[in-house]
Amino acid sequence: MKTHLSQAIACSRMYNLSPRISGLWDHLFHWLSSQSGVDLEVIPHAPPAPLSELWSRPDMGAVFMCGFPFSKLAATERPVPLVAPVSLADWAKGQPVYASHIVAAREKPFAEADLATLRWGWTVRDSQSGYNAPREFFAEIANGHSAHEAIGPLLNPRGVVEAIRAGAIDVGAIDAYAYQLLELHEPDLIAPLRVIATTRPAPFPLFVAARQQPSERIDALQAALLDAHRSPEASDILSSLGLAGFAKPDIAAYDRLPARAQAIDDALGGRW
Repeated sequence: MKTHLSQAIACSRMYNLSPRISGLWDHLFHWLSSQSGVDLEVIPHAPPAPLSELWSRPDMGAVFMCGFPFSKLAATERPVPLVAPVSLADWAKGQPVYASHIVAAREKPFAEADLATLRWGWTVRDSQSGYNAPREFFAEIANGHSAHEAIGPLLNPRGVVEAIRAGAIDVGAIDAYAYQLLELHEPDLIAPLRVIATTRPAPFPLFVAARQQPSERIDALQAALLDAHRSPEASDILSSLGLAGFAKPDIAAYDRLPARAQAIDDALGGRW
């Protein structure tokens, strides 16, 4: 029997898209706690609590963090990267990457050629999937044109869906993995939407632990997550979350995100 260490927190806030989906993450965290011997307290850190507050907590044990804010921290200030998920979706190609889907109302006859003139919604400015990814996509198609309007912050994928359904925006970007989870478990929520295009890939949001955590705890959590696909129980949970497993994060890929963001800023010239 494994001896439990003192408590740390686990949180899947970035992908807590519904009570059903949150429950699946909780199931994974309970398995992780049992397998690693680390006593994990699962917390929701629900909106409108800022994600920045979550990511600065000294008791993080396994917490989802967006790659863009992670990339902007100095190496000595970053939390410890544990693992990055590998989606089962075709767009992942077996790698720990994700993208964003550009979505619109199903009944609207927009084509990709129309996108430079429509009302765009964005989530928060420190989001790769909800801000940088759609801006990068827009910069590549705009050809000097300005978006009719860029509307935000819409906070999260649900905010984008609700804004499209309400007619407040024409198009928005939804994290492709979040969209995958909604397809699996909340198809009614995205039934009014269609995917017009998909952005370039970026490194997947990663699970991190606080630098204050003991190294043996970090090692135990990372080892359990990397081996999760070999456990019949965990493999079933992963499948329910649309994941093949976890991989060690490619830190160099995250380090390239600020340069990508700067190139977007230069191309758009302050239009978003």
